[in-house]
Amino acid sequence: MPIPLFNSIASWLLKKRYHQIELFLKYPAEVQEEVLNQLLSVAKDTEVGRAYGFESISDYKTFANRVPIRSYEEVEPMIERTRKGEQNIFWPTSIKWFAKSSGTTNAKSKFIPVSSEALEDCHYKSGKDLLCLYLNNNENSQLFTGKSLRLGGSKELYEDNGTFFGDLSAILIDNMPFWAELSSTPSNRVSLMSEWESKMKAVIMESIQENVTSLAGVPSWMLVLLNNVLEETGNDHLFQVWENLEVYFHGGVSFNPYKDQYRNLLPRKSFNYYEIYNASEGFFAIQDRNNADDLLLMLDYGIFYEFIPMDTYGTLEQTTIPIWEVQINKNYAIVITTNAGLWRYKIGDTVRFTSIDPYRVKVTGRTKHHINVFGEELIIENAEEALKSICKKTGAQIKDYTAAPIFMSGKEKGAHEWIIEFRKAPEEIDYFTEFLDNALKSLNSDYEAKRYNNTTLKMPKVHVARENLFYDWLKSKDKLGGQHKIPRLCNERCYVDELLLMNK
Repeated sequence: MPIPLFNSIASWLLKKRYHQIELFLKYPAEVQEEVLNQLLSVAKDTEVGRAYGFESISDYKTFANRVPIRSYEEVEPMIERTRKGEQNIFWPTSIKWFAKSSGTTNAKSKFIPVSSEALEDCHYKSGKDLLCLYLNNNENSQLFTGKSLRLGGSKELYEDNGTFFGDLSAILIDNMPFWAELSSTPSNRVSLMSEWESKMKAVIMESIQENVTSLAGVPSWMLVLLNNVLEETGNDHLFQVWENLEVYFHGGVSFNPYKDQYRNLLPRKSFNYYEIYNASEGFFAIQDRNNADDLLLMLDYGIFYEFIPMDTYGTLEQTTIPIWEVQINKNYAIVITTNAGLWRYKIGDTVRFTSIDPYRVKVTGRTKHHINVFGEELIIENAEEALKSICKKTGAQIKDYTAAPIFMSGKEKGAHEWIIEFRKAPEEIDYFTEFLDNALKSLNSDYEAKRYNNTTLKMPKVHVARENLFYDWLKSKDKLGGQHKIPRLCNERCYVDELLLMNK
């Protein structure tokens, strides 16, 4: 089939899905209630379904009163039983795959169940929807005249008692239809390579020969790859390598610290950036408009959403609400019930709604990734916004960073300690630190109150990291590439102290 004709047919097929998206845009509460009822009906004869009487639950209020909210640690025993071969515990169809968590915050890995329904009706459906929404907004797209350069964290899958575990990207690649590989680069063989540095070279050698029209991957690691592509080819920007490149689909970490660096690599105003919000537990939201900074919450992926207002999170007054009760500009922790058998599960992410017609969100951070030792409630969104504004003022470019508290000691007041690795360092780090402090005050009234006259907090302390400090730290933990992330904010000093020891 001629490439232009294939591009036209593929675009037409994907755009047809938009009419189904319009259904949950128009009737969000009804669609979410239907999702909940379907999940309860399908799982009523599982061990969990019988324990909580799913068969007699007919509304959200009963569901919320009867089924407890759980963390991973609380559901782990059931997951371990399933990994050892037991079935029909929390989901009726066979669970063969487990996405191994690649986060940096827990030494102990998590194994997130992935059902065939989650693969088809959530992860793969979302991939089609991402393309559908992009094509709906870009009528003249030539996306399918070339290939998508994907950079996942894929390692091989491991077998244990007849079940398989590995990075989610490895599970997705292992189950993809054959035609999906034809429209992607690198090959599955290279995508599944384990050793990151060898994989990077192989990705470059395969991909620079292709007509790449889109990029897909985590911003921090994709930036490493793209800079290496320019070094390998001797070019000044990426359009000299792939002249038909038109969009970058990104997610996993905030794009704010990297935005200006990408614009230097991709100096074309018409180039598009599309953000996604997904995790091992499911695919949640997609940017649905060009140049938007918020994401459309996808309501028909077999996931039922609930939200805990962060001002009550973890307290005796904690409340949980369905989507039809959320308010804009409030910070919420997400609770999900999924078609892989996670029931009222806390995924650890926080979001803020920017719109409720339709429901659009911004990811604001993690329930564990914040600093609140002194009542300052500093969240990742504050940090990202502050650093973005400072970089504009100073011309600095940030590669990676983390921050943690300096605890009070005797009469010594507390502070925040930052380690920042710059791609382009500011001329004066003292001015940079002062700008950072002022930016955080303007964004966060709790931080400002604690900094007033040095009442509780002193001026932040900023260390300039040596080149490749964070890369070397991740390498020492065998966490290079793909979905592995630097913990941006932490209430404890474990990461900062390890990094300071290596910063020599």
